[in-house]
Amino acid sequence: MSKTITTALAAISVVAFSMALSFSTSAAEPSLSDLKNDPANTKDVLTYGMGWEQQRYSPLTQINRDNVKRLVPVWSHSMGDNRAQSTQPLVKDGIMYVTNHNSTTALDAVTGIQIWKKTFEYDPAVPGIVCCGNHNRGPAIYNGRLYRTTLDAAIVALDLKTGEEIWRSQAGDFDKGHSMTVAPLVTDGVIVTGISGAEYGIRGYIDGWNAETGKHMWRIHTTAAPGEDGADTWLPGRYEQGGGSTWLTGTYDPELNLVYWGTGNGGPWNAAFRGGDSKDICSVLAFNPKTGEVKWKYQFSPGDPYDYDGTSEMVLAELKIKGKNRKVVMQANRNGFLYVLDRENGKLLAANPFVDKITWAKGIDLKTGRPIDTDITKMVRKTVAMDEPVDIWPSAWGGKNWSPMSYDPVNKVVYANTLNFGFPFRQVQPEFKKGTFYIGIEWLGFTWPENDERGILRAIDPLTGKAKWSTPFEIPNFAGTMNTAGGLVFTGALTGEFMAFDNRDGKKLWEHKTGSGIISMPITFERDGVQYVTVVSGVGGVYPLYAGDERMAKVPAGGSVTTYALFDKSYAKK
Repeated sequence: MSKTITTALAAISVVAFSMALSFSTSAAEPSLSDLKNDPANTKDVLTYGMGWEQQRYSPLTQINRDNVKRLVPVWSHSMGDNRAQSTQPLVKDGIMYVTNHNSTTALDAVTGIQIWKKTFEYDPAVPGIVCCGNHNRGPAIYNGRLYRTTLDAAIVALDLKTGEEIWRSQAGDFDKGHSMTVAPLVTDGVIVTGISGAEYGIRGYIDGWNAETGKHMWRIHTTAAPGEDGADTWLPGRYEQGGGSTWLTGTYDPELNLVYWGTGNGGPWNAAFRGGDSKDICSVLAFNPKTGEVKWKYQFSPGDPYDYDGTSEMVLAELKIKGKNRKVVMQANRNGFLYVLDRENGKLLAANPFVDKITWAKGIDLKTGRPIDTDITKMVRKTVAMDEPVDIWPSAWGGKNWSPMSYDPVNKVVYANTLNFGFPFRQVQPEFKKGTFYIGIEWLGFTWPENDERGILRAIDPLTGKAKWSTPFEIPNFAGTMNTAGGLVFTGALTGEFMAFDNRDGKKLWEHKTGSGIISMPITFERDGVQYVTVVSGVGGVYPLYAGDERMAKVPAGGSVTTYALFDKSYAKK
């Protein structure tokens, strides 16, 4: 680094250190009004998704397509952990809050200086009952408190100033396969959380907690029991270990007072063993956060034979459809179709492929909302044990995995890291054994594309599913995307590159190599007239664990948080 840059960054550090020492966030902040206005507040990042709508869009323009080449790292902070880092930081009044699987840290957002850090220990058995790595997707903050979940299925409230624990409530039993990696969602006095564990034969649910006391308020189960709506879509007794985990954070519309939350795959994956549609797995549920009363629901993949889930982000937006502005909820589902629904009543408005190859369905019937099964899927739905595998695209990891897409509300475009491979699929007779995978298929790996372009960053029209541009990668990206009014799309690579692309054509404009692979979600914010971009690095997740890609052996582990800004000599005067 040049002497000029070093001097400039040192000057920033001195000022920011004094700010850190005078940390005095009001106990009543952030308020519910603050959270509601998060997308327009360029100084803070108060919510998962950079807004209740989870558009991951910023109106900031200081960093733009013309000057992004001058982006430089300002500071980097070690997480002191070699596990997967899939978290999204939050920022309030110049303080950044970051979580991983066993720690919560407050940092000065301008310098990276640590203000406080709280860690906790797990029972040694806990890491063995987690599907896809030990990690955490981020905190929520509200009314002077930080809320986070833990691998042993608890939700914890910490003091925002000190990190001291205020209350802890247990949401499940890790010994039965329950775990939590989800970022909580704050609504009006209620904290909403989901649960993980479908691969271990749990019965999924969504919980509501009193934000002040941690008292449990309500629970929505996601598999239909006898006497409940949809009970006849399960074979007798199968709902009890039927999956439907809820491991990704939902969105919230305060005007309609509805939360939109996705539910996951069935347990086991073997659809014929469960029978029927297996409601309400692989669905979106719209419910009142005060009571847990479900207003409407829609099932993306009835029965879900292929682990397609429905947990991915439910992005809220307004789109003009047939000349009329509609308030919608959108999801790029793992099954390869991008869905657009009316968020008031759940009416399906559009469902189109956003990937190049789909072999499990011919399309989605807009009148019934159901997939039009191919002959392969018709056979799979009724055959508990198959003699030979069939080639299914997308794979069990989907046309897009959990990594969140972003949405540009100005140009009406979705930006998503998509996946381009299938898998040989063969159902076998399931056998439930406590603490082990309960999936009912023979794992045979993947069907890779001939051109070895396993991942594609796409700019997608949400109403047609068609790509406005596509940028391919040999190793797929599992990081979220963020887009800005500066004409940029930010994302990260499993091999560690943090990248910025032109939102008009997908041309890569800038990259910086971090110390490990990126599977997290970038954010941007402004402090004292300077725009910053932050990303957490730390390889992990399903691809390194299960893909068998020898190239991943060259990517070192190690969690870190890195913040960037444009280099400018004028910063040295601040």
